[in-house]
Amino acid sequence: QVQLVESGGGLVQAGDSLRLSCAASGGTFSTYIMGWFRQAPGKQRELVAAISRSGAMTYYADSVKGRFTISRDNAKNTVYLQMNSLKPEDTAVYYCAADFRLRQFSTISDRYAYWGQGTQVTVSS
Repeated sequence: QVQLVESGGGLVQAGDSLRLSCAASGGTFSTYIMGWFRQAPGKQRELVAAISRSGAMTYYADSVKGRFTISRDNAKNTVYLQMNSLKPEDTAVYYCAADFRLRQFSTISDRYAYWGQGTQVTVSS
């Protein structure tokens, strides 16, 4: 059973940066496609960024392109989300997700088998 634990969320001001981390255990990390989703109050969960098993390919939602960077360290079983130039609309609970079956990135949350507990990111204006 894969366990995912996020960390790094917090309260920041607009324009600030945060780095989220997601540590995985209980599986073979390098076989998982990893994604970061977020969910704001009253909104659907959306894929923010995803990364391939090797880290060579990435996906970003249009709303975060140029500001967020996803990366992974397979030796440390950890995936990161560097968030720069944060905006109030980035406020949400951010979730780490993983799946070994996917052939390519999916924006559909149901396609990911494993989830972390979430970490709150709040950006004040």
